[in-house]
Amino acid sequence: MTISKKKMIAAIRPLLLTMAFCGTITVIYSCSSKDDDTVDGGTAKAINYSDESNWLKLPKVTKAVDCFYVYPTEYEDDSKGAPMFADIKDMGTRLKIENTYRLQGTAYEDCANVFAPLYRQVNMHYLSTLPATERDAVLNSTPKTDVFAALDYYFENLNGGRPFILAGHSQGSIMQGYVLGEYMKAHPDYLKRMIAAYVIGYSITEEALKDNPHLKFAEGADDTGVIVSWNTEGPGNTNNIVVLPGAISINPLNWKRDETYASAEENLGGLIFNEKILDYEIVPHVADAKIDLKRGVVITTTKAVDPMPGKVFGTASYHEDDYALYYNNIKENVATRVAAYQKKYGK
Repeated sequence: MTISKKKMIAAIRPLLLTMAFCGTITVIYSCSSKDDDTVDGGTAKAINYSDESNWLKLPKVTKAVDCFYVYPTEYEDDSKGAPMFADIKDMGTRLKIENTYRLQGTAYEDCANVFAPLYRQVNMHYLSTLPATERDAVLNSTPKTDVFAALDYYFENLNGGRPFILAGHSQGSIMQGYVLGEYMKAHPDYLKRMIAAYVIGYSITEEALKDNPHLKFAEGADDTGVIVSWNTEGPGNTNNIVVLPGAISINPLNWKRDETYASAEENLGGLIFNEKILDYEIVPHVADAKIDLKRGVVITTTKAVDPMPGKVFGTASYHEDDYALYYNNIKENVATRVAAYQKKYGK
């Protein structure tokens, strides 16, 4: 019997982790025990982020810059009566989150102290069955309540006035959309210290930027105070749940907004699963990139990984690999923007 790469990765993730660790800006956007971490009487009570166990990552501060990272959807349960929101204490979900952090959050660790809260994200199976208007309502509830509470605790107790990066992917980027459109609008003093917001794997739209004039999208590799975003697809993809009308992207290889093609030679290395060693490794030149201005996405012709299966993201989506295909280029760009910010502001 032949086991697909996707299934093999899923099967060995817990082993890898034991070894390694023992939405939109326009909307810019269960457990039942009675404690601060759960839904009480139908109203979401924010998680208590003074409890260290409610953080995925709570680092020692060794760098002059922070990163506040919100992970993508790792909770999907299609069983009858499955809770709408994730249980942050479930170890199976926690292992998936840890693995995803390894593939995404670590891209920021060279330059920043990475803080990552656990939050009660929406069940992906449930979310994918809803029309867009209802998806917005569900996302704009318990998950946002948690993320905003984590930010409150972070800025009041952990940040210490340092400049910071916002980062996320997929549902995590939807949450960062709310942060940018609502939280930062209400806290302009914080926004002044934002180096960049890497809102990857969910669309930023022109309409959203017009509705939020305090925000601006990146135009190049070294501007600061900007949003950096893209969705990765193969040629001909359609009906992608994370790609919205009017979406815009930046090319993660040449950091241009136009259709200038970036060959795989410009790719400094993707974080790719190696079936021989049963682990991830950096592989240079794994993917090219070109913006499709009509769809507002990044198109790649990579053969290093397979498109995602299923219909939710279309038949030629590389949503799972938005970070992985361009991992070292993201790391380099984070360093570039941090250096530009420090040169501009002297800190």
